[in-house]
Amino acid sequence: MVTMAGRTARAERVSATREQILTAAERLFAEHGVIAVSNRQVSEAAGQGNNAAVGYHFGAKADLVRAIVRKHAHEIERVRARMVAETEGSAQARDWIACLVRPVTEHLADLRAPTWYARFGAQVRTDPALREIMIEEALTSPSLHRILDELNRCLPALPPEVHAERNEMASQLMVHVCAGRERALAEGAPTLRSSWHDAATGLIDAIVGLWLAPVTRTPGPAGPEGP
Repeated sequence: MVTMAGRTARAERVSATREQILTAAERLFAEHGVIAVSNRQVSEAAGQGNNAAVGYHFGAKADLVRAIVRKHAHEIERVRARMVAETEGSAQARDWIACLVRPVTEHLADLRAPTWYARFGAQVRTDPALREIMIEEALTSPSLHRILDELNRCLPALPPEVHAERNEMASQLMVHVCAGRERALAEGAPTLRSSWHDAATGLIDAIVGLWLAPVTRTPGPAGPEGP
């Protein structure tokens, strides 16, 4: 007969094993790329004698990636919701861009060094299928929807293709600036800013400039009879 204490102890062991696997996978994916790392390598790095531990606890690699994203999402969402409440009523694009950037950098600053989440995110973006997982998870955030709605109200009118282009540029900038700083910190290399807070300030400045930059109208390509 399994006692309540026995069930509790087993649940705690399972939870600890899952956390070890998540931590090992996040580090290996960040350093080597998701595709290059096998479930067996993750299991070994997590100290699991059973090479099938990853599949047992998480299923396919895509499920493991989703679990890593969700591991961080709660704290990021908490900061994001707080900032949305503080920014209520603002008509300044910069304020809403800050609501996009600072929750991530604040979370990275709060994690025990070294961190891998920024580099993990950059690696995931290189795979179209895995990138969709991060997009799907982001779409479950009510505060993120609110930020994007408010930001769009503050931005000048842009042609749809320019808006889409700048949205992708801003996203790439945010992902890779954070990943680059995280990598430098992990390697003990010099960083351009002294703290994650200051790095976020520079990133916000750049994204504001990107969104508010003028749009240059260019003529279309010349036709077959053109010059």
